[in-house]
Amino acid sequence: MVCERGSTWIKPSFLWMMYRCGWGTKPGQETVLAVEITRDGFEWALRNTCLSSYDRGLHPDRGTWQRRLKRSPARVQWDPERDLHLQPLPCRSLQLGLSGEAVERYADEWTISISDVNPLAHEIHAHVSSGDLDSATRLRPEELPYPAEDALLAHLRP
Repeated sequence: MVCERGSTWIKPSFLWMMYRCGWGTKPGQETVLAVEITRDGFEWALRNTCLSSYDRGLHPDRGTWQRRLKRSPARVQWDPERDLHLQPLPCRSLQLGLSGEAVERYADEWTISISDVNPLAHEIHAHVSSGDLDSATRLRPEELPYPAEDALLAHLRP
């Protein structure tokens, strides 16, 4: 797949994705897909990314950050992780935006599988809505911290 212009976002957090799409009910976001990609691809994106916003602790100046952002085929933003009620938590969840070469690699090289998670999203949401958080928690996909070496993320943390 070749994308002249355009971008896509990798959102590794299930609950952050549910927040973003309203449990698959927001107009235009009724289909929720889980895309499994290679570890090599994900790490290539992390190595070739830039923060989506200027950080004085990481960038020598705003101009340097802007030049790097313009050249980077990927960008990272850190958003609040979400609980089952989709309320923000104090920890952050990575969002990884891909454009240009990164989108092409994502589509042509990194993607292993794509699965429809709408039924799961709706089932978990039904449990949350009825107050059955134990059942909702049991159904949630397991998510573990990504075992990245410090050097891989050093340019993304102040």
